[in-house]
Amino acid sequence: MPIIIDDQLPAKHNLELENIFVMSDTRAYTQDIRPLKILIVNLMPKKIETETQILRLLSNSPLQIDVELLQMSSHQSKNTSSEHIHKFYKTFSQIKDDKFDGMIVTGAPVETLDYEKVDYWEELCEVFDWAKSHVYSNLFICWGAQAALFHKYGIPKYLLNEKLFGVFEQRVKNPFHALTRNLDDVFFMPHSRYTEVRTEDIEKEKDLEILADSDLSGVSIIADKSCRYFYILGHLEYDRVTLANEYFRDKNKGLNTKLPFNYFPNDNTEKTPPLIWRQSASVVFSNWLNYFVYQKTPYDINKIK
Repeated sequence: MPIIIDDQLPAKHNLELENIFVMSDTRAYTQDIRPLKILIVNLMPKKIETETQILRLLSNSPLQIDVELLQMSSHQSKNTSSEHIHKFYKTFSQIKDDKFDGMIVTGAPVETLDYEKVDYWEELCEVFDWAKSHVYSNLFICWGAQAALFHKYGIPKYLLNEKLFGVFEQRVKNPFHALTRNLDDVFFMPHSRYTEVRTEDIEKEKDLEILADSDLSGVSIIADKSCRYFYILGHLEYDRVTLANEYFRDKNKGLNTKLPFNYFPNDNTEKTPPLIWRQSASVVFSNWLNYFVYQKTPYDINKIK
């Protein structure tokens, strides 16, 4: 089944080139099917790139999905045109009376700042609180996951000695959990961050379970016992070249960023990185949509609470 997006969203053309089935919103609304309503809170600077990455993963499902994009009105994007933001994104005030089957909150390049110093922190906390009664299942990515864990449980983040950057092996700790079902015992996940949350802090919370982790990159996937909140500390959604683009960007800025770990073949930046996490990303996102959004959410979306 297709993913439903605005006819003019730039991601639509890119996805069609990959033979991913996308349906125009006008066509979808003539079908007698209730699509899943998914809200994407896109905090990443290059919004079009992130839109495409996440929509690609949401499309790997037999479910029909209606996507809404949300911006933080308290933040002025510097890397995406205001025309694009105003055309395709809504503000919290515009959607706060709506209900959604699922919500995805992306990462953001602000992890070295104290949460309270992020210019949209209060607005994001309002979204977190609103989601308790207006969203059935929530998926938080990287800084979005750290922020949500801090907001709900007070779990701190810790500054790393150097940027955690590369593609790291992860091991599944609970292969019987529906989110990790069909994942290999060992899989790969890209990471790109300066901070971490620690295992001992997660284990203090009886409501949380670590589903996957790594000796090198630490905790990677967390679920709460209600299975309505999931936290992914890496970037399964990343494209093949996302880490390369980040590396060359940092080098051009004069930053002393090391080569991404386990990424370029033989650490040769002129060689194309292999894409070794796509299947794992597809499994995790498809499991989330199927087991925790589609099969759990009420058919009458207004009954979400």
